[in-house]
Amino acid sequence: MFQYDTIVIGAGFSGAVFAREMADAGKRVLLIERRSHIGGNMFEEDSPAGVRIHKYGPHIFHTNNPRVFEYLQRFGKWFPYEHRVLGRIDGKLVPIPFNFKSVDVLFPEEKAVQLKRLLLENFGKDKRVSIYDLANHSNAEIREFGAYVLDRVFLHYTAKQWGVPIEQVDKSTINRVPVVTGYDDRYFQDEIQWMPEEGFTKIFERMLGHENITLRLGTDARTLLRLDHGTKKVFFEGVEFSGTVFFSGAIDEFLDCRHGRLPYRSVDLVFEDLDMPQFQAAAVVNYPNEEKFTRISEFKYFHQK
Repeated sequence: MFQYDTIVIGAGFSGAVFAREMADAGKRVLLIERRSHIGGNMFEEDSPAGVRIHKYGPHIFHTNNPRVFEYLQRFGKWFPYEHRVLGRIDGKLVPIPFNFKSVDVLFPEEKAVQLKRLLLENFGKDKRVSIYDLANHSNAEIREFGAYVLDRVFLHYTAKQWGVPIEQVDKSTINRVPVVTGYDDRYFQDEIQWMPEEGFTKIFERMLGHENITLRLGTDARTLLRLDHGTKKVFFEGVEFSGTVFFSGAIDEFLDCRHGRLPYRSVDLVFEDLDMPQFQAAAVVNYPNEEKFTRISEFKYFHQK
């Protein structure tokens, strides 16, 4: 008789939510996490100066699904937060995604008025337009504008971020950051944009604080589980396991890279504490062109009501 009904691999959001749902349904759950902490890439900790930092880079909660937010509200209090990003383009800080305010800052007044008029006529107000739709438009001025934004905002930033030329990056990735035909300078346009008052780690602690959940940190699931590729059976500590297994980690590694490695990519993060009340004008400032790095994040912004 197994001690567990369900085995969950990975204590990020998907694994933690699945573990909690199974536990609430009366299932005995073993949650295995390779890292020394819960929360996956959402994990937060305090810096030596007492500032709560996102260890794996900034994460902001946003959704258009009220059920998702209602679910998370069970595990902590939240406050409204609208994420804004600036980019240094031609020596000036402008909103990213590129929008009408960006146009006003970077172009002479007459040119800015003309560009905004053309964008409104061709795409409508407050639309999110793909940079490729601009760069390949039938109107020459719109094409020229699209080429400008592609060069100043995407070309060099993408090469730094992904380590390959922009032509080798899937268009869906580039389209995550469109051009906005209006003055909405928020990075996300989702209806629900909030942040947890006590941070994401506390949300995970409460979510996993259930008597039916057993947590094993610092444990590689491959030391406990084995997938027999021939029979499609799963073995836990050498014994066939007939319960539910939920995997949320690197699937190529779990399959021993039998089908090759997936092109996961992360970034190098350098954390600094500065003796000043505020370093920059927004939570995130992108540096797409001259610098070797891509952005600077000031974490205090993410935790101010």
